Amino acid sequence: MNKLIPVNSVNDIMAEYRDNPIGLLLEYHNLGRHYESYDKARLLVGMCMDNRKHLHIPDNFAFIIRSGGANLRYSEFKVSYAIGVGNVRHIALIAHNNCGMVNLISREPDFVNGLIENAGWDRERAEEHFMHFAPMFEVGNEKDFTLSETKRLRLRYPKIIIAPLYYRVEDNRLYFIQED
Repeated sequence: MNKLIPVNSVNDIMAEYRDNPIGLLLEYHNLGRHYESYDKARLLVGMCMDNRKHLHIPDNFAFIIRSGGANLRYSEFKVSYAIGVGNVRHIALIAHNNCGMVNLISREPDFVNGLIENAGWDRERAEEHFMHFAPMFEVGNEKDFTLSETKRLRLRYPKIIIAPLYYRVEDNRLYFIQED
């Protein structure tokens, strides 16, 4: 199990992330750093679409891609855009606890019934939709998935600095996910 590393002071920020936009993200969110003004994004944040998470960062500081489980596999063109056009050189991948994309198969009844009741779909169409897409969006364990996504993106974008982070919903704080 990958350990979470708390960030309660500037000294807790890992050296490779200090003095760059990832360190600033942690300072803004966890440490209450006074907001600076930005005219362009310095960072790309990939995080879950979950409504329980909100980052404390200044306006214009980051591009943010929200996708179930912080899964950027199907948002790669947007990642490339942020790097190529937006000139970002740092990515923070943020998982969180109690993610709905973990054990997704257990949510099939709610998913199917919700599409029937809320969207007017018939059962067969809703079930087919779930079975087609659920395997693509299942993340397994939040920490393990974030570490594997970090590794994948580092291979894809070797000059980009990427940090695996974890958001605990209970305390609204960001943690590093320890890499082996």
